[in-house]
Amino acid sequence: MQEQLPDFVLASLYPSSLVIVETTQLATEKTAIEIERELPNTTLSTPALERPSNWYLGNNQQNIVILVQEPNAAFLQESSLDFLTKILGACKLNMGDVAVVNLSRYLAPYAEIKAALNPKVCILFDVQAAMVKLPFVIPNYQVQQYAGCQFLLAPALTKYEGDQPEAKLEKTKLWVSLKLIFKL
Repeated sequence: MQEQLPDFVLASLYPSSLVIVETTQLATEKTAIEIERELPNTTLSTPALERPSNWYLGNNQQNIVILVQEPNAAFLQESSLDFLTKILGACKLNMGDVAVVNLSRYLAPYAEIKAALNPKVCILFDVQAAMVKLPFVIPNYQVQQYAGCQFLLAPALTKYEGDQPEAKLEKTKLWVSLKLIFKL
């Protein structure tokens, strides 16, 4: 059985048109995602883009939202998923308890995430608060309360790979913050 990639994945794999359509409106308009690629340090409102039906991974049973930026994966690369599964297990959670949103595929403001997923905890891996239009800036691993939710910013999941001293240090910092959030 062949797997079929979702439309938004195919569109991101081929950012330039495969077929040239001679329509003035199409030729002159750019999508918010194309503009975002050109201006990587800015955030844009994307009201014209429809939210894909499968815009997050997991079942969100515990209202824990994990925001990531992994441009080469629909949700997470295999190594990132392995690490995340292990760290969730250590917190007595699993993928059914969380909702993983890859902002490289669907850039949603926090207001939309809150309305749809009602997070109690929001962990941002390689995502700055401004990207999802949060009104604060905090350093990595500091737990922040805002609007009935606990926030934790952390480096990209790839920073935790391996057994090098740097990776072990990052894992320790993350674990200390997660113990605080989940009262372990």
